[in-house]
Amino acid sequence: MAKSAANQNRSPRLGTPIEAHGLIGNMRTTALASTQGAIDFMCFPRIDSPSLFAALLDAQRGGSFSIAPVLDAPRLKQMYLPETNVLITRFMSPDAVCEIVDFMPVADEGAKSAVPNCVVRLVRSIYGHVSLAMHCAPRFDYARIGHEAEQNGENGVHFKPANGSETIALNATVALAIDRNDAVAHFDLAEGQTACFVLGAAVDSGRLSLPCHDALAQTIAFWRNWSGQSTYRGRYREVVMRSALLLKLLSSREYGAIVAAPTFGLPETPDGRRRWDYRYTWIRDAAFSVYALLRLGYVGEAQAFVRWIAERNKRCHSDGSLRVMYAVDGEDTPGETAIDTLHDSGGAPPLVGNAARDQKQLDVYGALMDAVYLYNKYGEAISHDGWEHVTRTINYVAAHWEEPDHGIWEFRNGLRPLLHSRLMCWVALDRALRLAQKRSLPAPFGQWFEVRDSIHRDIHQNFWNDELESFVQTPGSKTLDASVLMMPLVRFIGPKDQRWLSTLDAIGHELGVDPLIFRYTRGDTLDGLPGEEGGFSACSFWYAEALARAGRVDEGRLVFEKMLAYANHVGLYSEEVAVNGESLGNFPQALTHLALISAAFQLDRSLDGAHAPWS
Repeated sequence: MAKSAANQNRSPRLGTPIEAHGLIGNMRTTALASTQGAIDFMCFPRIDSPSLFAALLDAQRGGSFSIAPVLDAPRLKQMYLPETNVLITRFMSPDAVCEIVDFMPVADEGAKSAVPNCVVRLVRSIYGHVSLAMHCAPRFDYARIGHEAEQNGENGVHFKPANGSETIALNATVALAIDRNDAVAHFDLAEGQTACFVLGAAVDSGRLSLPCHDALAQTIAFWRNWSGQSTYRGRYREVVMRSALLLKLLSSREYGAIVAAPTFGLPETPDGRRRWDYRYTWIRDAAFSVYALLRLGYVGEAQAFVRWIAERNKRCHSDGSLRVMYAVDGEDTPGETAIDTLHDSGGAPPLVGNAARDQKQLDVYGALMDAVYLYNKYGEAISHDGWEHVTRTINYVAAHWEEPDHGIWEFRNGLRPLLHSRLMCWVALDRALRLAQKRSLPAPFGQWFEVRDSIHRDIHQNFWNDELESFVQTPGSKTLDASVLMMPLVRFIGPKDQRWLSTLDAIGHELGVDPLIFRYTRGDTLDGLPGEEGGFSACSFWYAEALARAGRVDEGRLVFEKMLAYANHVGLYSEEVAVNGESLGNFPQALTHLALISAAFQLDRSLDGAHAPWS
């Protein structure tokens, strides 16, 4: 039988497919657990810390924490406990059924004692007698340094990295042994019996003895209480709630930031290229995040994120300019480094850090200002000091909006004048003016109005192509760009304006492979990078929403429903999807789930016969 092109391109070192995973976390870090019962991606102790397990990137050298029953060809199923981030992986055979319950303990703010930063794996025999094997093989600092394993009683092992960094402890309710500096166990469970494994910092080992069943009950209660605060009652509640739960996992309880994705180095092309690090917070995600969280009723999370953004704005450069991205704690992200220790033989090495941190991306100011405006509309009024910082940044935009930049797609082959960047500069001026007028705040209204109107004219005069009857990426080009789908979503143009309707048709025809939407004209070497990427998942949801806003509700609904089929088995989306349905890029991605929430809200309104308000 002939192999598919995707399988032919897959390196023998690559582990389980990206989509065959669920995500657990505690708002400090996360872990990906596969349908095979292995945690094969985890950074520790923070989501942007070096990896502890990375078998997803390199099955031989990356390290993993696996628990597997000895069953003859079991059927595998994975699911979340409803309205939680507690993951269950089930193994089923005619003779036995067992399951692994994976979670990271969390508790409400009023908990009597601090909750350790750890992974809990609770193994249950549901039916019959089952034998199991456990293998915990940490690989510290992106598998770049070794470690020593030491026995800590019959039921414990300490992993001590060679560089002297934090010791990791594994504790269990079954006997553990050491095999070549990995921890192993072989144990049997009769029907109804359980075993528990807890992995975390050794400094927390005293608290790691927290009874697993108590920790599970506490964690379930936390997530169900949080889910119950959602005000969304639309027809897509299940997928919207899963997206909200994912956004919560990607948020920092300590700082309020939301990272773009919990992973680095997952390839955006089938041949293993384009392997970036997304474990940081991009300013542009702010508008989507705040919009989605406020719509779902999560004012507290929106408030935490806006405060985090406001702190970045307060600490921006003297001219008012901002970084493109920040670490979770608000500090600068590290420079880009190739990790050869996790280099599978079929593609480029994964990268940690992100060189885009030093790019000029003018669209971030529109995202920032949209977030500030929305939160001031539905949350708290901006302070005097906060408005002073905003004013400084808007004045920067007013002075620099005409300059070329790297844009939302972070082109690595030079600066260019980009429509999406101009559009979001218009958003920055527009929202600042609206906010100043509604709150009676001081502002150079004449100057800001003039710049906003100049940007509006520039887009219509210089980025419109008469031949294509479409807005294009750069002046004078014939390149279509899916980021223009934001035009009606940010209320720059009417959703039924004739220029917009013809642009929408052009995007669907030229950039769409039902229902996937590619970022820009396929085959163009616009970004100067090798390999052909997949459809960009967020763009597909933007497209569905734009169709619904244009009155083409049935088309928009069909695109949306087809995209729901591209989610993995537990409702999570990667950054991109190949035409054959294979997940590509970092996983799961916040921007995709934010776009899903927005599209679901618009489809609810459109299907109910309502219209989105313009102001």
